[in-house]
Amino acid sequence: MGMEVILEPLLLIEFLDGPELDLSGVQAFLATSANGVRALARRCRDRACPVYAVGDASARAAREAGFTKIVCASGDVEALAQTAAARLDPKSGSLVHAAGTKLAGDLKGLLEAQGFDYRRCILYQAKKAENFSGATLKALAEANIDGVLLFSPRTGRAFVELLNKAGLEAACRSAVAYCLSPAVAAEIKGVQWRQVRVAARPDQDSLLKTLNN
Repeated sequence: MGMEVILEPLLLIEFLDGPELDLSGVQAFLATSANGVRALARRCRDRACPVYAVGDASARAAREAGFTKIVCASGDVEALAQTAAARLDPKSGSLVHAAGTKLAGDLKGLLEAQGFDYRRCILYQAKKAENFSGATLKALAEANIDGVLLFSPRTGRAFVELLNKAGLEAACRSAVAYCLSPAVAAEIKGVQWRQVRVAARPDQDSLLKTLNN
């Protein structure tokens, strides 16, 4: 798209080691992030068990990991629950959520309300970055950032915390915040932005389209 990009990781992913997952009585995996899929692939050799992915990034990670049966909800946690409930039978087995230590949304409650047996497997943890990189600090201090793309509520919170820690609360007055969803936008209200834009749908393609609006 002809834009100069600074990549700034706000969460550091740490996969958790452990034994091979017990898939007895399991009919499908649930993935609410690409990192959940990658963590699952490290602890599970079975690539035939269906993977229900929340969005395109998670589905792509599942394909790259070699899983052969992938269903993409192309939405949020509620869309994932609806997709799973429409295609699966509660009597056919448990649903295993390949998850991190922090969760967004109530996937468990949504599925249990439909009669499913939900099992959460904690396979990774995401630690917040402690500081911005030198390149990002310099660009913020010099007001050389035109926009910030934020893909999750947690990274939104992390961005605000690091901005405050650096004493650069006013550095985004000339920048636009591009948010994957309303939940992300809600986490950055404390920052003075030139504008906040929210993607029409919670996926990367929709978020990128907001750059041209």
